[in-house]
Amino acid sequence: MPRDPRVEPGALRIRLLAGAAAVAMAAWSGATQAQEATNAPQSTTAGPDGLAPGAVYIDAETVSRDGDVMSASGGAQRVLARFRNTTLHAGRLTYDLAAGVGTADDRVEFVDPEGTVVFASHLELDPDLRAGVAVDFATRFRNGASLMAATAVRRSENVNELNYALFTPCPICDAEGNPKEPSIAIQAEKVVQDEELRAVLYRNAVFRVGGVPVLYLPWFAHPDPTVERASGFLVPSPGYDEGRGVSLEVPYLQVVSPSEDWLISPQFNSHIAPLLNLQWRRRFADGTVVLRGGYTYERNFGDFDLDGDGDAESNVTFGERTSRSYLLGHGRFDPQGPWRWGFTAERTSDKTLFDRYDVRDPYQDNGLYYGDQRRLISQIYTEHQTDRSYVSVAAFTLQSLRVASFDPVTPALNVFEDDGALPVVAPLIEARWEPQGPVLGGRLRLRGSAVSLYRDNYVGSPVLRAGTTATGSVSGLPGVDTRRISTQLDWRRAVISAGGVRWEPFLDLRADLYSIGDLPPSLGLDDEVIARGRATAGIDVSYPLIRRFGATDLILEPTAQLSVSTDSDLDPRIPIEDSQTVELDESSLFRTDRFPGYDLYEGGPRITAGVRSTMRWDEGRQASLFVGRSIRADGEPAFLVPVPDAATQVYDPSGLASDTTDWVVQGDFSPSDRIRGWGHATIDSSGDVRRAEIAVDGRWGRRNLATISYILDRSNPVVGPENRNYEFVQLEGQQFVYGNWGVAFSGVADLERTRRPGQPDPGYLVRSEIGLLFDDDCFRFELGWRRDNTSVRPSGPAEGPYVRLTLATFGGTGY
Repeated sequence: MPRDPRVEPGALRIRLLAGAAAVAMAAWSGATQAQEATNAPQSTTAGPDGLAPGAVYIDAETVSRDGDVMSASGGAQRVLARFRNTTLHAGRLTYDLAAGVGTADDRVEFVDPEGTVVFASHLELDPDLRAGVAVDFATRFRNGASLMAATAVRRSENVNELNYALFTPCPICDAEGNPKEPSIAIQAEKVVQDEELRAVLYRNAVFRVGGVPVLYLPWFAHPDPTVERASGFLVPSPGYDEGRGVSLEVPYLQVVSPSEDWLISPQFNSHIAPLLNLQWRRRFADGTVVLRGGYTYERNFGDFDLDGDGDAESNVTFGERTSRSYLLGHGRFDPQGPWRWGFTAERTSDKTLFDRYDVRDPYQDNGLYYGDQRRLISQIYTEHQTDRSYVSVAAFTLQSLRVASFDPVTPALNVFEDDGALPVVAPLIEARWEPQGPVLGGRLRLRGSAVSLYRDNYVGSPVLRAGTTATGSVSGLPGVDTRRISTQLDWRRAVISAGGVRWEPFLDLRADLYSIGDLPPSLGLDDEVIARGRATAGIDVSYPLIRRFGATDLILEPTAQLSVSTDSDLDPRIPIEDSQTVELDESSLFRTDRFPGYDLYEGGPRITAGVRSTMRWDEGRQASLFVGRSIRADGEPAFLVPVPDAATQVYDPSGLASDTTDWVVQGDFSPSDRIRGWGHATIDSSGDVRRAEIAVDGRWGRRNLATISYILDRSNPVVGPENRNYEFVQLEGQQFVYGNWGVAFSGVADLERTRRPGQPDPGYLVRSEIGLLFDDDCFRFELGWRRDNTSVRPSGPAEGPYVRLTLATFGGTGY
């Protein structure tokens, strides 16, 4: 049928709040079942809905025309209209060709290209988007939120208006489809979205919880949902601490530009002066900088023995008022090309400032190197990476917030780790390179490393080994400085025999050059230059086996390694800087260098063997267990270190000093989709557990869950104040008791504390929380009591109420 020249198809759309409501209509030519109309033939490529651009598809029981008014109606099946990947259903559709006004009535339902559905009893729009009306408007967003209004009006291209509106992020129907009261909702007499101001304005807004009004605001506004960031107040964070009293942190975001903003977040406290927190963020074309800091002018506070009677008074202020501050900054730049660089800047004026003011997330991994918990790192670094090579150059310093000695009476007098005993690293260079293609049929890798370490203050064991530690007073002695250059060649080839056995011969060559300065003068040592090397050759053999028993698979993976190295040259003059902590597990047991770093290494012949057995059944259910150990020709006494509380005794913290290593036992299990766990332990030759860690997660019902974990260290055999053995049990979870009401709980118990002098109590809760919980998947509220007995706290144990509130689509607040 020829196209009517008076009919101009066009998109008719209304955007309300999040832009969820949209309608598309066009002019029609008469037809009885289905008609098509198209714009000028700019493109004939069909879209996802099968229609050419500008085309409209109408499916109706009857279509009629009365002058300039065209109408379509349906009977049992409503009228269907499709246009520009949108779908519109209605009992009746009309379009006035002269006025350019389209209307839809009777159970109107519209679906936009993103799948958002809009409902109304009546829609009226013009094709120029200058005006629009929706009666009994309702929509449901993709995130589950619902929006309803008696009327929705598009006043102009920039202004949308809802009258007698209700918004809720919660379900409005139960599982059977029956209406129910939403847990939280915002009801307003009028809601206006001004797209030019990029804001949503509310008049006479009422916030409801469970249908009960809890807050009334005559005027309320927030940024338009199309705005990624806008200046304004964020969700405040309430809190309580016995030292600070009641606290309220009120963050305000100031957006400077699309690539820059400030976060001004003062913390107001009832007992002490406020703490001003600031954060500046700036995004550049090839990088980002974040600078975060805080400042206050206040006296110290905590538990302190004011009268000297041996008993500390709780939560008192002492000392002089002074400036207290912190800085936590980082930046990373990644321009096009193989080079990238970055930095971190982390410092605080007080060792306990983060604890006393409850500063959030002060220990973050933002650079090439991480300072670890309770250590701050300031560094600058650069990296160069290609497909076959990698080079990094870095320099950094550390500030420690760890307690070295606890005061038995006054936590405020705890002695912290000396920053002068921590090294200044400048520089630290790491490099590796692999040639293109195989070498002698295998993979060849070259490594290089160089480092310079400088210390201000003297540190003895375990950095210095027996025979090089100073005798007598060490006051005023300088720290030992170390410079090292290392090179390493690693070659490995994998061959699989016809019988399925995997053979991996390998070769490892390594050379180190050390320059040691400021060794203790009482030993008659000067600046020392030490060269050493090691050559290792060996082979890994593995033979995976599988046996099927019905629906159950049993997999055995025996692995063995035979290696021969030159004797280790562990010169006692070389400080142990990077090899003090060893974690033996399934992967590290078969490494050529089982010590991290370069300062310690093993030599001589050795045999390592282990087997992993895995059972799989049903769908995704499995259990596995690995057991292995290593045997050397001789033991290595150089791996023994003096006991901190008994200098004449030595012990083996690594489990590698004997001719047989500790047994490594490691496994995981998931007997159902609701239970899973894993464990790891090292067991010495006498059968005693040296270290262990076990965790189990469980879920039952729809939302009940719990996690229990256990961690143990028994490497030090002598009990004393310097003994760093530990034993912890941690439990956390939630249990719903009635409907959406339940109990949330968590706790960490220090079982080792029962073995320390002056701590006879059976177990000790380091941290604990228990609270009442309400959660209906869109509104979570916790009210409870918490206690913090962390030894590092300068104010001693702290306890008090906590409140957590999380609203779906609105975010949440913490303690």
